[in-house]
Amino acid sequence: MRKFNLKGTVIQRMRGIEREEPKAVESEKSQIEEIPVMSVDFTEEQGLLTCAWRTDVGRLRKNNQDAVILGNGLAGVADGMGGHKGGEIASAGLRDGLLRETKDSKPSREKLEEAVQKVNRELWEQQEGNSSLSGMGTTLTVIWPAEKEMLIGQVGDSRAYLLRDGKLSQITNDHSMVADMVRKGVLTEEQAACHPMRNYITRAVGTEANIEIDLFTHNRRKGDRWLVCSDGLHGMISTEELIRLMSEEDLEKAADNLLQAALISGGKDNISLVLIQDETETISSAEETEETNEEKATEQVTDGETSEEVKPQ
Repeated sequence: MRKFNLKGTVIQRMRGIEREEPKAVESEKSQIEEIPVMSVDFTEEQGLLTCAWRTDVGRLRKNNQDAVILGNGLAGVADGMGGHKGGEIASAGLRDGLLRETKDSKPSREKLEEAVQKVNRELWEQQEGNSSLSGMGTTLTVIWPAEKEMLIGQVGDSRAYLLRDGKLSQITNDHSMVADMVRKGVLTEEQAACHPMRNYITRAVGTEANIEIDLFTHNRRKGDRWLVCSDGLHGMISTEELIRLMSEEDLEKAADNLLQAALISGGKDNISLVLIQDETETISSAEETEETNEEKATEQVTDGETSEEVKPQ
């Protein structure tokens, strides 16, 4: 299914440049596409973390406009949009730019914002100077583990989830029209899932000269399992399935199973995911007890926004 930047849609249509409608591939895939598996090299300061990632063109697309971001301790995904090759250029440009700008840097909110803003400006100027790239942009969901916290950056409708003690929480908020309507109580989650404009996003990297980025931190705990993924995954699998598949002990097998489930469900979009297992001893027992009591007393608030706990339907 196509993704649109809500702010730029009218302009793109006037210029006749939109993301191409996916066409069915003549021969369906019978198995997962062969992809080299690798892990990002986390630093000693970031703790004991392991990573598995997958990306796949899906069953209907001709090209993969997703990019997986791994390096410098960063782990994330970018889901590109734009006519012709614009989506691929935007997502790959964001990936390469972030890795360039964060090289030899320690995790910090300031550095991540500086890096995203610089790359955003570069992508904006690139499409301004090339009419064939007009309207290109990309989502961004990225995790940068610090000593005791996860630093998270968010633009668009890719997502970060946390599986902790058997409960799945959606940590990021989608920047989309229907997500805004759900937060305002205009739509239910069920109505949003089938809304005809659910793929109209309100923010994307590279579509404007300056971008608003959600930057926040979340506490770490030993045993946490994080998932960063494009909507080609979370849009195809139910919450119950996400919990079941993410709970697989073997991280590589869990990544394979998530990808396979999205393909079996139709594979209507490109599929990208990064799984991170955190086995770092980050907080003492006393701190954990105090934190648990606080969590029971009030919902966690991050930069004025509440992290959404996702419950099985």
